[in-house]
Order: sequence, then structure tokens, then C-alpha cells
Amino acid sequence: MSEIAEIFGSVEIRVEKLLKKLNSLEANLLQKQSELNKAENIIKNQENEIEALKKACESLKMANSLLGSEENKRDTKLKINSLIREIDYCITQLSD
Repeated sequence: MSEIAEIFGSVEIRVEKLLKKLNSLEANLLQKQSELNKAENIIKNQENEIEALKKACESLKMANSLLGSEENKRDTKLKINSLIREIDYCITQLSD
């Protein structure tokens, strides 16, 4: 009978160790999920900031070319022509 009690005690100890390990892993998982969420938020914020900076850069390029800069003059002319076509299209749509 004592052998069964020893085996049962050994199993009980192993189960307790496994439960402690499980709790530890669950806590670690929650921490990692929290860190992942923070990282995802940082990435989203940085992507938004990059988009805003790209738009600002385009605006600055256009302003430079309008001020006489030769570097982006062609791009600015193309953009202006594109805007004029869009305006003409809108006027046509409103006229109908």
C-alpha cells in the first residue's frame, strides 16, 4: 500500500510543478501579448507619421519648384496639369 501512496505522492508533486509552470507560462504569455500590442501601436503611429512626412515632402518639393527650383519643375508641371484636368472634368460634370 505504501508504494501506491508514494506513487500517488510523486504524481501529485509533478502535477503541482506542472500547474506552477502553466501559471508561469500564462503570465509570460500575457506579458508578451501586452508588449506586442504596444509594438503594434508604435508601428501604426510611425506609419502615420511617415505618411504625413511624405505628404509634407511632396508639398515642399512643389513649393520649391514653384519658387524657381529646377529639380522638381517637371513634376510640378505634371501635377498642375493633372489638377487642371480634374477641375475641367468636375466642371463638365456640373454643367451636365
